[in-house]
Amino acid sequence: MHGLWRPRVLGAWRVPASGPLILAVNHSHNIDGPLVMGVAPRPTHFLIKKEAFVGPLGTFLTGIGQLPVDRSRPDRTALTRALDVLRAGGVLGIFPEGTRGDGDFASLRAGLAYFAVRGAAPIVPVAVLGSAERKGRLVPALPPLRSRIDVVFGEPFEAGQDGTRRTRRALDEATERIRKRLTAHLENARRLTGRSATLE
Repeated sequence: MHGLWRPRVLGAWRVPASGPLILAVNHSHNIDGPLVMGVAPRPTHFLIKKEAFVGPLGTFLTGIGQLPVDRSRPDRTALTRALDVLRAGGVLGIFPEGTRGDGDFASLRAGLAYFAVRGAAPIVPVAVLGSAERKGRLVPALPPLRSRIDVVFGEPFEAGQDGTRRTRRALDEATERIRKRLTAHLENARRLTGRSATLE
C-alpha cells in the first residue's frame, strides 16, 4: 500500500493493543479494505463477499485470515467465524453499510451492533478519505498511483449500554447510537484532513 499510494495514517495510537475489537470502516472504493489491512496496527479479519474467494486471490485471502460471507442469505458460518475472531481477542473489520457506496455511514445495517454486543467488543471508527476522489490514468479502477489517501482512526466506544439485551429493538437502538458516533468521526476526520464531503 505504501508503495502504490501515499497513505497518511492518523490516530492509530487510539487502537487498543489487545482484546476483541471491531474496526468500523466507511466504504467508497474497493481498496478501502486492503488499505486498512495494510496500515492498521493489529492484524484485521474482514468479512468479504464470497465471490472474491476465487483462484489465487481466494487462496491469499484465506491465508491472511479473511472471512468469506454469502450475502444472498443469512450466513451462519460467517457469523460464527466472525464471533470466534472476537472471542479469541482478535480484530474484526466491518463495512457497516454492507456494500460500497458514498462512504458516509448514512445507512447502517444491524450487523455491526450484533457483533459488538455479542462479541463484547468496542468499536473503533475508521474513515478512509481520498480513495474515490479521482480515477487513475493507467488503471481507472484504482486511485492514481502515489496519490494521498487518509486513514483516520477514532476513539474506541462501546455499542451497547450496560445490560443491553439482544432483542431487535435493542440492536436497532444500538445501531442508531453507532451511526451517530461514526458520522461524527467522519465529519471530524474531514476537518482534520482538510477533505470536504463533496470530494468523496
